[in-house]
Amino acid sequence: MQLKTVWQSGSNNPENSDCLDRISQWWGNLNGKEISWVERLIPQIGGLSEIHWHPQRFDETFVIVNPEIREDTLYWYTPASPVQRNNTVQKLELDNLQQQLYIYPQLESELVIRIGFPEVKYQTLELNNPEVALGEDNILLLWAADRELEIKISLSPENIAKLKELLA
Repeated sequence: MQLKTVWQSGSNNPENSDCLDRISQWWGNLNGKEISWVERLIPQIGGLSEIHWHPQRFDETFVIVNPEIREDTLYWYTPASPVQRNNTVQKLELDNLQQQLYIYPQLESELVIRIGFPEVKYQTLELNNPEVALGEDNILLLWAADRELEIKISLSPENIAKLKELLA
């Protein structure tokens, strides 16, 4: 699999239409899924490599409905509106590894839009000096009675041995 699939409007590249087909399929497969829609200005100095993708106030997260590509235009709906939205593009770049689509609008050459799945946010749970026990079936128990919290972790025999080795 290629790391990137690029389609360019008006390109003479013989693979251009195949690239658009692959991107169209990816875009269509987003139907009913929650996506993040992030728009950034392309810096005049440094270009794309200087874009900061960290969350900003106007970034959107929504469920996309009926996404499709016809010719050089992307179409979609949002659940909140019966009006079909669209964007005519100059270039599409699909990052197959990160599963993100970069959209370069035709009328706004200084703008790039990144479509992808919202970032997974891990929650860190901190327990200070919890009670510890190893139960049946290699279940490691951690609990803090003062917080009324219990954590059960199922470990393989290999991971139990690794844990014992780390604690030795």
